[in-house]
Amino acid sequence: MVNKNIIALGFVSFFTDMASAMVTSILPIFIVYTLDQGVDKLGYVVAIATFVSYAFRILFGYLSDRLQVVKPFVVTGYLVSALTKPLLALADTWQQVALLRGTERMGKAIRAATKDSLISAYSEGKSGRSFGFHKMMDVAGEMSGALIAFAALYWLGKGESVFRELFAWTLVPGILAVLIVLFFVRDVPYRSKKRSESFDWQADKGLLPLLFLYFGFVFFLFNDSFFLVSAKEAGYSVATIPLLMVLYNFVQTLLSYFFGIQIDRTSPRAVLGVAMLFGLGAMSALYRQQVIVGFVLLGIFTVAGLNAVRACISDEAVNKGTVYGIFYGGVALFGAAGATVIGLIWKRYGESDAILFSMAGLATLLLMYLLYLWGNFRTSKRVQH
Repeated sequence: MVNKNIIALGFVSFFTDMASAMVTSILPIFIVYTLDQGVDKLGYVVAIATFVSYAFRILFGYLSDRLQVVKPFVVTGYLVSALTKPLLALADTWQQVALLRGTERMGKAIRAATKDSLISAYSEGKSGRSFGFHKMMDVAGEMSGALIAFAALYWLGKGESVFRELFAWTLVPGILAVLIVLFFVRDVPYRSKKRSESFDWQADKGLLPLLFLYFGFVFFLFNDSFFLVSAKEAGYSVATIPLLMVLYNFVQTLLSYFFGIQIDRTSPRAVLGVAMLFGLGAMSALYRQQVIVGFVLLGIFTVAGLNAVRACISDEAVNKGTVYGIFYGGVALFGAAGATVIGLIWKRYGESDAILFSMAGLATLLLMYLLYLWGNFRTSKRVQH
């Protein structure tokens, strides 16, 4: 049974990600086609938002451990995001979009590592199931938001005014999320360390190889924004593109708890290897213009990979808030760099070469990860004997 605080946090994420998907399922099209800013500018926006979203998680994860503060960071982060998304309705240039997305993602940075620490504290020895349930609610909200975007575009039209109205209406689910976390999620004190105790940095260094291999995968794998633009280039209409995000999130909702169970039954590292295989498959499908298959496989990679790494940190890390912050910070740096490079390659050489660049990097990293697992397996066998 999942703890009631995790259930409440699940609904917080449901409404927050509903608002997020009302933005992200149409924002790439808004930037590239409505504002006529180009795919390279989309890459810059994605890079800035990704960097801010993840890099500052290192700081707030560290502060959470150091100050032993959890819920105040979570509430503040959700409030910043809720108030910033609607302001996209006023944006007229890619720079304004980047500024607002960066500010909104700062809210994500404030809450992310501390929220994971909160989930870990209430997981009661079942981190795979706990993170699996939370991610299920998370992507169910994204699916709902994408459906709202599709319905608006289908019934109200595909004009610029509809895009801006959708951005403005994100205030409603955003405020609902803030109220739930404020009144229905109980704070948890740090009990494992005294305030004056220093960090044992050496205790968590064994997680670094796994984290950096995942970071590399994030660098080479197309962001979902690029998947959406690929769909538009493949001939999908603007009105139907949000349905691809519905599919992407439906796959994650359907499989999140399943992969959480598999993480608890096998190991987070094994599930991460399976996730990487699906990530490479997603890019292969995109190369063959099998866009729907690509979105399905991308959804599997996203939910299995993220849950696996989060569960691994929950099970093994000593300084959990800090390690979660480092994890998200690495995703920031590598994700931002990857989005910039892929956007520039696409702009200069075309979509096909950008996909081939991605596939080559992902295949190399998958091989490296399999060698890493084999090395750990041989080491554990020697220890047993």
